[in-house]
Amino acid sequence: MPRRLFLLILVLAARAAHADDRLILKGLYEQGGIIIGNVEPGARLTLDGWPVRVSPEGHFVFGFDRDHGPEAALRVTYSDGTSEARTFVIAPRQYDIQRIDGLPPEKVTPRTPEEIAKIERDIEVKNAARRNVKDGAWFVGEWLWPHVGIVTGWFGAQRILNGEPRQPHYGVDIAGPVGADVRAPQGGIVTLAEADMYFEGGLIFIDHGMGLVSALMHLSRIDVASGDVVEQGQVIGGLGATGRVTGPHLDWRMWWANAHVDPAVLVGKMPDLPL
Repeated sequence: MPRRLFLLILVLAARAAHADDRLILKGLYEQGGIIIGNVEPGARLTLDGWPVRVSPEGHFVFGFDRDHGPEAALRVTYSDGTSEARTFVIAPRQYDIQRIDGLPPEKVTPRTPEEIAKIERDIEVKNAARRNVKDGAWFVGEWLWPHVGIVTGWFGAQRILNGEPRQPHYGVDIAGPVGADVRAPQGGIVTLAEADMYFEGGLIFIDHGMGLVSALMHLSRIDVASGDVVEQGQVIGGLGATGRVTGPHLDWRMWWANAHVDPAVLVGKMPDLPL
């Protein structure tokens, strides 16, 4: 091999290795997937044109919606002015169709002005909490299930309630006894803690930083308040049957920015139930 070509190969290899060191990505490139990464401090990122928040240490997170298209485009601009673009192939997922009958009709199709007003007030409260994005990076590290139990519903399933199609289910349902402890799956700041939401019943939002938020629903009790900083594993409430439910369970949902993402991809297999 000519010496000049050999030196060129070494230079290109060094540049590739340096690029890999500057940007680290870990996660699943699929619908509902979540990517946790690290980049040189001072870098700026966008995903499909949407800004990606980056911590001072270079930590960031982003995710792909349940119905994300076949590709996603990440662009990185480094502090020295150089940039790179990466295109990811997003794998499609197959979702279950679930039929749930026997719900009170007023919970499926609210009709009274009082019910509609309650739902609208709840939406305003939730939207205000979602706009209160925190800049921490609690999402870095291992995650745990907020309750160990039988999974009765998976992310992305399409539900038909009393024969009427509804929006997809964006959470993971975990059955258990009323009052059983629900724990923070990861650290963060509580941005909403409400005991009586129309659909969700007892509801807690935990902001894990940079736009990644957990919603824990149908709680029988709430042990935290908005503004509390919680640690992973801390008891935050009790499993319940409040809101629109057919039985006691925890509905754990998650989103990044405006994307509904699957929290189960962060925790892996459900642990065995205690004897």
